[in-house]
Amino acid sequence: MFGIGGGELIFILFIVLMLFGSDKVPEMARTMGRAMAQLKNATNDIKSEIQKGVEANGLDTKSLTDITGNLTSEINKTTQELLGDTVNQANKVKEDIEDIAGPVKRQL
Repeated sequence: MFGIGGGELIFILFIVLMLFGSDKVPEMARTMGRAMAQLKNATNDIKSEIQKGVEANGLDTKSLTDITGNLTSEINKTTQELLGDTVNQANKVKEDIEDIAGPVKRQL
């Protein structure tokens, strides 16, 4: 759960208890629960609206997934090409610096 261990969670709860008091903590927990439920409902509503829009435009989920998969693979391919070019240029600059610094190192 977010990389928080049991001891850390107890410490956080202790600090919350000290800051807000024992009478406010249950009220805050209920409020947080309601907020999380509303967020989940809003997310589900957005998903259903997107699904309706996809169906209204004649697309199915599989074709949409294929399109996004193709875009992702193209982005990854372009990124790899750019990174490869950058690494090659960096290696060339490194070799040039070593060629220039080589005689300097030998004199020391």
